[in-house]
Amino acid sequence: MTIDSNRRAFLRHGTAAVAAALLPVTLVDVAQARGVEPFTFAVLSDAHLQQMRGAEFVRSWDRGLRRAIAEVNLLTPAPDFVVFGGDLAHAGRRDELDHGAELLSALRAPVRHVVGEHDYYLDLGNAWSQLFGAQWYSFDHKGVHFIVLNSVLTDAAWMDAYSARPRERMEAVIGLGQAGAPAFQVGDAQRAWLAQDLRVVSKPTPIVVLSHAPLQRLYRGWNFWTEDSDAVHALLRPFDRVTVIYGHVHQLQYSRVGNITFFSAMSTAWPYPYPESYAQAVDVLPTLSIPENRADPFFERDGAGWQFINLASVKTELYYNLYNNPARSVIVNAHGDPEDTTYAAAAGRVPSQQHY
Repeated sequence: MTIDSNRRAFLRHGTAAVAAALLPVTLVDVAQARGVEPFTFAVLSDAHLQQMRGAEFVRSWDRGLRRAIAEVNLLTPAPDFVVFGGDLAHAGRRDELDHGAELLSALRAPVRHVVGEHDYYLDLGNAWSQLFGAQWYSFDHKGVHFIVLNSVLTDAAWMDAYSARPRERMEAVIGLGQAGAPAFQVGDAQRAWLAQDLRVVSKPTPIVVLSHAPLQRLYRGWNFWTEDSDAVHALLRPFDRVTVIYGHVHQLQYSRVGNITFFSAMSTAWPYPYPESYAQAVDVLPTLSIPENRADPFFERDGAGWQFINLASVKTELYYNLYNNPARSVIVNAHGDPEDTTYAAAAGRVPSQQHY
């Protein structure tokens, strides 16, 4: 099946099955590149399942994940596997992770897991690892090399300060813009592992990196930030084509740094507004296609959406469907940059909602 017919088949069958829902799922289509057999995989991220008491969880976030799982199971063609991009739990409790694992077990495709800071900082990922395995690893699938990283580690001094206070440690990272939150990083040991992993990968092999934090320094105030991202980029720079898919930011972003193209995955729980300003170097400034400085408390899925992505053809193509904005098409242009070819003029955009 060609990439065009494959995409049309998905849009015809998959979208028809979920047309009323516009699921908060990323569907990634990896198609005809040298040595790559066409396939798709789906990405769910940032469910933030929060336990209230016993078997009771925050309803809208719980239902957001349930709904996305049901809709992924309706996709035709079915994805080869599903990635969960981190922050399955909200407060890192074992009951939250167990509940999330039970919900994800309903998926009809194998699941690969990425750890998020909400999964990690209560017990340093022990419960998460017992359920899902290694916090960083790699695998190959039909000619593509996948690398899964834990990008929410931090420095030893910060960890030492909370060594005997796990609940306070969790609280220090749980809020947006929390004072004293750690700067995330991949860390020396994991970068050494990454360098070793890449030694046996040929330069033309397409690489997909799956992380929770964005592997960029975007906005420190909200910790949309990976402190050692430049060192990670240096390890990936020799390869012809690298794609990074990340969660954490709960908003639509895309950018390119050299040979690395970055795309965010939407949250199944809620959207974050865009910060008033992004303070970072121009070369990593994310393109923010849809103004999302809103979160309607009366519409529990406001700001969520899904993306159909072709990663391995000559051009990378992204197809975004969003609840309260027109659908977007983001195509890598002749210069190698992702470009929203139908970016709405200001007068044609859905107005932002300021009531939080």
